[in-house]
Amino acid sequence: MIPTIDEARDWYPENDPVHGFDHALRVLRLAKKIGAAMGADLEILHAAALLHDAVGANPADDSENGGRASHEDESADFACSILEKAGWPEERIGHVQACIRSHRFRTEEKPQSLEARILFDADKLDVNGAFGAARTLGYAIQAGQPFYTTPSKTFLETGRTEPGEAHSAYHEYLFKLRRVRDRLHTPAARKLAEQRHEVLVMFFEQLAAEAEGTGEDKIIHTVKVQEE
Repeated sequence: MIPTIDEARDWYPENDPVHGFDHALRVLRLAKKIGAAMGADLEILHAAALLHDAVGANPADDSENGGRASHEDESADFACSILEKAGWPEERIGHVQACIRSHRFRTEEKPQSLEARILFDADKLDVNGAFGAARTLGYAIQAGQPFYTTPSKTFLETGRTEPGEAHSAYHEYLFKLRRVRDRLHTPAARKLAEQRHEVLVMFFEQLAAEAEGTGEDKIIHTVKVQEE
């Protein structure tokens, strides 16, 4: 028996706009559409999508013994317990766990199976486009970080912040979001990402322009000259 959407609702905290139940549903929808087109195992995808962020994805869950930094492992362990109770065979549970463990952009474990690649892509499509921008701002709030700070030269060159430098939402865009499109595995996801990527880039570049005041003096001067 596969996990139901009603069951999954209880696995996610209420009012989490970043890694909450709504995110899991969007990933599920995308994964099943891409999976159906590619002949993937939809039962594996259904379970993996609903369980991929079930434990520890919120930054408030961070601790020395787990939390956000290893939520893919904790979610995979949780998936095992759920699927064992549902009577799944060990081999298929392992398949779901492998999908979950390799779904993160930052993880060293790369997706190997078709289903793992599709889950990775579906999850990454949800950090592209309008939802990608909204979720990144939401995560900054959850983590106590600003929407924008000027990135240091060190960060721009290496992706590592200097002592005291915030990892703002804009930092996350530079480090991760603008690169996600190039990490997608499936043709359908890459096609879907084209328009979403444009929206994402436009938003964050506009965010930086407004924060830094780029071009404001020129525009104001032009208006002043016209009025005179």
